[in-house]
Amino acid sequence: MRGIVYTGGDAVVTDRLEVGEPGPTQVKVKIEAAGVCHSDLSVIDGTIPYKAPAVLGHEGAGVVEAVGSLVRSVKPGDHVVIATIANCGVCRACNSGHPTWCIKSLGNISTPFTYEGQPASNFAAASVFAERTIVSEVQAVPIDDDVPFTSASVIGCGVVTGVGAVLNRAKVAPGDTAAVFGVGGVGLNVIQGLRLSAASRIVAVDTVADKEPLARRFGATHFVDASGSDAVQEIRSIVAHDPSSTAGALGPGGVTWSFDCVGHPAVLRNAVDALDWGGTAVAIGIPRRGTEVAIDVNSLAYVDRAVMGCRYGSSRPRHDIPLMVELYKEGRLMLDELVTETVPLEDFRHIVEAMHSGKLARGVLTF
Repeated sequence: MRGIVYTGGDAVVTDRLEVGEPGPTQVKVKIEAAGVCHSDLSVIDGTIPYKAPAVLGHEGAGVVEAVGSLVRSVKPGDHVVIATIANCGVCRACNSGHPTWCIKSLGNISTPFTYEGQPASNFAAASVFAERTIVSEVQAVPIDDDVPFTSASVIGCGVVTGVGAVLNRAKVAPGDTAAVFGVGGVGLNVIQGLRLSAASRIVAVDTVADKEPLARRFGATHFVDASGSDAVQEIRSIVAHDPSSTAGALGPGGVTWSFDCVGHPAVLRNAVDALDWGGTAVAIGIPRRGTEVAIDVNSLAYVDRAVMGCRYGSSRPRHDIPLMVELYKEGRLMLDELVTETVPLEDFRHIVEAMHSGKLARGVLTF
């Protein structure tokens, strides 16, 4: 079986993989398309420490091939999107509508694969960079058969993370203003989530000026080229307060919401500094473990500013993934436009190089 394996210092495309059969509550899925996310690259470069060998990929869609004896929600032949949250479904967090808070959804690494005859673990409970994978029943979310696999694949991470951060975590209200730092796959989905929420001004921020047309296509009203300007000052000039008001560390002006989709401490600090009074910065991007950000607490406490984290768009996959499909079919959510390039699994390196150069919204591998 073909797949992409993290070997400890690199990732290799191989045909020396095998996968087992599903357990009673598991589903085997034949993967048809898989999006390449920066989290996959973060394993390869060491930003996310991970034990090798492991089968990468966590954004995919395919066809159910086999199910365990206790599985009831899907059957062989069903088209599904793979969710990366393998929550338990029975704890307080799961039953209060917060599966991303489920303790069992982190650190639940298993070894459904063998690579060159040795056990190989999964990644993000998904491992969709393989012709076949095994996931828990709760992760295999049925979708309509008429949704293209290439478009459906990006729902499983980039879409629910970005759109979910707006709808589920921030709960942006009509007329709110926002800045989005990082116009990649997640950032574009934050932007279209803000458009769906009727935000009045949506400022996209990136160091690659060529991303402006794409950002505006997804709903950005303004674009700031952070490579040649002070992004915070640019945002404050776009969303300005009364010019007669006093400026300074606690001065008004800026956006109601800011979203760090990069995962860099300087970017998160900029996201905080760009806030108006009462504004909130949402940390989505994942930096190296132990990364810290210095913030003047007075700039938070005096004027009700806040910083919040957001895992996987605070999503409820069995609610949110069908919702994304419905919005797509209504023409309100852009999925086809997210897929900048589609290549065979063997061209994985091409997608990686294009991502490093900032040329892709999402690259998708096909099988």
